[in-house]
Amino acid sequence: MTSVVKILPRAPWNPPSEAVRRCLAALGEPAPEGAREPVCAFVYDLTALREHVRAMLAGLPQSCRLYYAVKANPDRRLIETLAPLVAGFEAASIGEIRRIREVSDSVRVIFGGPGKKDTELEEALTLGVERIHVESLHELRRLNLIAERRGRVVPILLRVNLHDALPEATVTMAGRATQFGIDEAQVEEVIEEAQCSPALQLDGFHMHSISNNLDARLHARLVATYLSRVRGWAERFDLKIRCLDAGGGFGVSYDERPDFDWAAFLEALRPQLAADPLPGAELLFEPGRYIAAFCGYYVAEVIDLKQSHGRYFAILRGGTHHFRLPASWQHDHPFEVLPCHLWPYPFPRPELNGQRVTLAGELCTPKDVLAREVAVGRLRVGDLVLFHRAGAYGWTISHHDFLGHSHPRHLYLDDKEPVS
Repeated sequence: MTSVVKILPRAPWNPPSEAVRRCLAALGEPAPEGAREPVCAFVYDLTALREHVRAMLAGLPQSCRLYYAVKANPDRRLIETLAPLVAGFEAASIGEIRRIREVSDSVRVIFGGPGKKDTELEEALTLGVERIHVESLHELRRLNLIAERRGRVVPILLRVNLHDALPEATVTMAGRATQFGIDEAQVEEVIEEAQCSPALQLDGFHMHSISNNLDARLHARLVATYLSRVRGWAERFDLKIRCLDAGGGFGVSYDERPDFDWAAFLEALRPQLAADPLPGAELLFEPGRYIAAFCGYYVAEVIDLKQSHGRYFAILRGGTHHFRLPASWQHDHPFEVLPCHLWPYPFPRPELNGQRVTLAGELCTPKDVLAREVAVGRLRVGDLVLFHRAGAYGWTISHHDFLGHSHPRHLYLDDKEPVS
């Protein structure tokens, strides 16, 4: 039987539910016929996902809408779980739009991203997207031609790269030179051209400037900047603003820092909204990581322990080809050790006690590391390592087929029973 023991947590998190614990314990058991493959799986707690999103919605001001950015995790089961809860979905490719439409042909979808092709724009209109976020004057002109040819009026938002100094975050998409959005110095020209087109309906603006920001009150001030800037453009160009998409960017901590405080963010935002700077407009948020990260776990069995040049390494059945986030962001991902008492071999079981160890994967590259030089109380070959906060930017950003290792299992827990 496998039991769960937390070892030196690197970040605050809610412990796995009892359903997750039962699922993890079952993974460590041998098959009835005695054959056993090392454990490697993603586990998604869909019940916890629902509870998290309902808590987010409970305090949301009336003029605000919560969308889910599918890029964080486009797993169909997550989309199915979220569809009855969120106001809609944000997609960054035609592939994501297709995935959403497999679940629902009527749910609201907005289409963003800096590299939309003509064929994607055409298909997005066929699939009934709600709005398209326009990233450049050239994209505006291409969309206009497509809309005219179809005899359509297409609702759009202009994505703007502001020139303001923005809060520091893990990823920054505006306030500096990036490939995202329309430079603020050019936005007036794009507004004027959009207004001249009978085939385009300028509904407002999109300003997703930063990602994984942990400072809730600073984020509220950032949204206040968005509101002020859009109000200025609305007054200058006599625009009817129907929507301001403030993006996502709400942070998840992978170290000792606290997570983004959603309640504090809404509390700081309410006075800004009380002034009603954009009458009749929706304020839209489209988080991905902050919605999906907490419901997912990645678990991998220790298949070897070794010492090299005075350092200890645990080799896992898995790695960055399944869960690339820690390597891409260069952080030590929070984890805990799940001791597994089964030992089928006739020789002594390798183990470490009170050592610092690097958790490495099975790939033939020194970059295949999920946590580096982290302290563990006890770690043995055959134990399981459970990585928390693995529900976002895990499986689908990873190079699954490098070296041809078999894929992990994907398990979904909804109330009581796991489903493969």
